[in-house]
Amino acid sequence: MLENGKKPGLGTIVLHHAYEPLKNFCSAAVPIHMTTAYQFESCDYAASLFALTQPGNIYTRLQNPTTDVFEQRMAALDGGVDALAFSSGMQAIMISLFNLLGNGDHIVSAAAIYGGTITLLQHSLAKLGIQNTFVDATDAGNIEKAIRPNTKAVFIESIANPKNDILEYEKITEIAHKHGIPVICDNTVTTPVLFRPFDYGIDIAVYSATKYINGHGNAMGGVVVDSGNFDWTRNPEKWPQFNKPDPSYHGVPFAETFGKACYIVMARTHWLRDMGGVISPFNSFLMLQGLETLHLRMPRHCENAQKVAEFLEKHPKVNYVNYPGLPSHPFHDRARKYFPNGAGGMIGFGIKGGREAGRKFIESMKLAYHVANIGDTRTLVIHPASTTHSQQTDEQLVAAGIGPDYIRLCVGIEDIDDTIADIDQAL
Repeated sequence: MLENGKKPGLGTIVLHHAYEPLKNFCSAAVPIHMTTAYQFESCDYAASLFALTQPGNIYTRLQNPTTDVFEQRMAALDGGVDALAFSSGMQAIMISLFNLLGNGDHIVSAAAIYGGTITLLQHSLAKLGIQNTFVDATDAGNIEKAIRPNTKAVFIESIANPKNDILEYEKITEIAHKHGIPVICDNTVTTPVLFRPFDYGIDIAVYSATKYINGHGNAMGGVVVDSGNFDWTRNPEKWPQFNKPDPSYHGVPFAETFGKACYIVMARTHWLRDMGGVISPFNSFLMLQGLETLHLRMPRHCENAQKVAEFLEKHPKVNYVNYPGLPSHPFHDRARKYFPNGAGGMIGFGIKGGREAGRKFIESMKLAYHVANIGDTRTLVIHPASTTHSQQTDEQLVAAGIGPDYIRLCVGIEDIDDTIADIDQAL
């Protein structure tokens, strides 16, 4: 909150939130606290930290001052109560679910999501006895039909990667909450600059910070942000981890002790502690550098992507273009409602000539990088069916909107005339 009572805008949050130079040796930049452990003031103080009776730094596997600034800024950007950073986006997704589910529990997930998440839900979690049902989430009613008594989470993406589906978020959250279930949204593709999940009733946001948050392709990281709005105490029997005394912390009841922050505190003190997917302080520093220009980069990504999509739609060697900013997109009206500041930087298109033409196109690009990533300052290109989604069945590829002719372009912030000229010569 500023002195005049006004809430700071996103551009101010990413530059100033949760850091005061005068309290940090007058360093204008957030320092890199490259340490494993922290000196305790006394034996009593150390004991209180381990008992969770007061906050403080114990060990970098649990918390770190550099990472803390990154977490606080991410929470503020989304309007959440707390956040927790991880070593990668997949680790963030996994822990967001592990914090809720166990053997015998069930997830309802959108079918059109990132291929790595599909593999996690369908195969890896199944080995632990966690069940999953994929549905076409563009119709919120399909989610309700798939909910079971043991369903503990609904998982969606804000804009589906790479299908570019746009959902009816309020309807989904209304359905989930009617059944006492939280909604988790992967907001990697849009970031809080374009979409704030909690404004539409979503409970938990997850990010691969490796992508647009960092923006420069030089560090891995992930984040979970909790809105603090889901009431874990409403159905104590469904959420014993938050309501019953925790034996690993001498009987501390997390919801009673930590209130709205209990979800993140549980994730930090159990899953981050025990599984060790901690982000490096240096990577947190690089994430902070990326955050400082996020509000400037995202509009440029959207502007460039819109121009590329319009160019491709008129090109004779292109069968179709999948971009929500185009009036021809099936969810263009939803895009105008939920993403008035831009529909993101990710485009899909079908190239005439199928897979072989796609291979020639990708290998003919001069500026674009052929990499398995999105959200870089540079334009990136890939053929999803043979790479990012190659482990999916034919049926799953259809559900994800991926055919053999499908090319994914993540448009960067280069001069747009150069980007379009590169695409044109490659086609």
